[in-house]
Amino acid sequence: MCQVVEEYDSVLEQKSQPAVSKKCMKCKEGTAVVIIRVGDAFCRSCFNEYFVHKFRAMLGKNRVIFPGEKVLLAVSGGPASSCMLAQVQEGLSRDAPKKLRFTPGIIFIDEGGVCGQSDEQREKTVVQLESIFRMTGFQYHIIPLEQVFTLPESILEPVRSREQPSFDYKAAVDRHIQTELTRSRGTSGVEESQDAMGRLNLQTSTYKPEHKPALEELFSSLKTLTAKQDMLHTLRQHLILHTARVNGYSKVMMGESCTRLAIKLLTNISLGRGSALAADTAFSDSRYGDVVTLRPMRDYSSKEIGFYNRLFRVPSVFIPGLDTKTAEKASIQRLTESFVVKLQADFPSTVSTVYRTSEKLNTACPQSSSEEPAEKCLLCLCALDTKADDASAFQATLVSEQLCRGPLEKKPESDVGCCQGQKPACGDGGCCSTSRVPARSDLKSLLCYSCRLTIKDMTAVNSLPAYVTSEAEKRQRRYSPRTESPNTI
Repeated sequence: MCQVVEEYDSVLEQKSQPAVSKKCMKCKEGTAVVIIRVGDAFCRSCFNEYFVHKFRAMLGKNRVIFPGEKVLLAVSGGPASSCMLAQVQEGLSRDAPKKLRFTPGIIFIDEGGVCGQSDEQREKTVVQLESIFRMTGFQYHIIPLEQVFTLPESILEPVRSREQPSFDYKAAVDRHIQTELTRSRGTSGVEESQDAMGRLNLQTSTYKPEHKPALEELFSSLKTLTAKQDMLHTLRQHLILHTARVNGYSKVMMGESCTRLAIKLLTNISLGRGSALAADTAFSDSRYGDVVTLRPMRDYSSKEIGFYNRLFRVPSVFIPGLDTKTAEKASIQRLTESFVVKLQADFPSTVSTVYRTSEKLNTACPQSSSEEPAEKCLLCLCALDTKADDASAFQATLVSEQLCRGPLEKKPESDVGCCQGQKPACGDGGCCSTSRVPARSDLKSLLCYSCRLTIKDMTAVNSLPAYVTSEAEKRQRRYSPRTESPNTI
């Protein structure tokens, strides 16, 4: 029996909490200023060395970027992408150990037209980011989201994966060093020439007045915030891909952290994008063929990035998004983020556990270089996951949807063709017109399961950009069987 008079002071011991005043775990001399995990305390200099080494090691062990390649840095203004920009800038400095040997460029997608920002707010954000980009001396591209209505339909065409150079990586590095030494003997003032390049090669795109209401109509046709965020991510990737191809960039760096990838992994599972998890969370994503997406910040947690930006004064710009000041249950993406962040606060190994799980994912059937390009989704450009067996879960879902809609209605004869076998052919908007917008049922056959759910939430499919509808019409004509004319022998 427990007694009130008993004393437990001699038995119970108070657990010592890690304090900032403890010594650094690496040098054992400096006073710790950062505690990343329990027992992992770093002083200022050791934390900087640890942070920089992790970034260089991520690029060094993969050896995806060859010397002299043009790499496009996707900067959103947030802490992670701004930290990535600072790491690249430091890695390209003259006295940096294990110096980076690629040519960087910066791209920023202005999404203010979708997030409810006024023209004055968007201009203020662009001015703040331009001041940061000019300090780097890199070529940069500021592109509004409205530019998606000017993209060519070739963006959605499948491209074969670019083969890596046949020579050895180390030999390529040695050759690049010799080239730099030869070039430096005949030139002087390398930093000044880089600054001049950054000033002369500024590219800030503008959009036509009719593109702004078209973008607003597109996102107003999406009924849920989940579909809006998914569509925004898709259009953003298309703009980045187009900019990289036009300007000759073979690699694109994204600033996704370990925390963001853990949230993305669970979100994609909820959205039905399980077949593309390996490509969406891996270090390199080669779904586009000629342009490879890289994630060099995937080993950093958001806590580490926040500490580094604060200690070393890395500038960043807060830009409100679609889910800013929304409820936790407003979208699947927002709910998953809230769930992971709250769970991480109580169980500090949550993010790392989910992240390590994503590292074990691989594609089921890797594509051979000798084969023809596989069929890809019209929007996300991932391999179609709808070519499943009759007894699969996907087919069961289709049967359930069909039963919920009731018996199939007979298709009217006017849908077969408005000018089939007739002369002259119909005008704009008819079945023979190249500007005809495909119906929702036509688009479904060209989309993966997750993108089908996004299109399903649209009230007006004709609000999609012209390059999407044109490519859809082209694929429909390619895959549909040819009908012979009665006059054909």
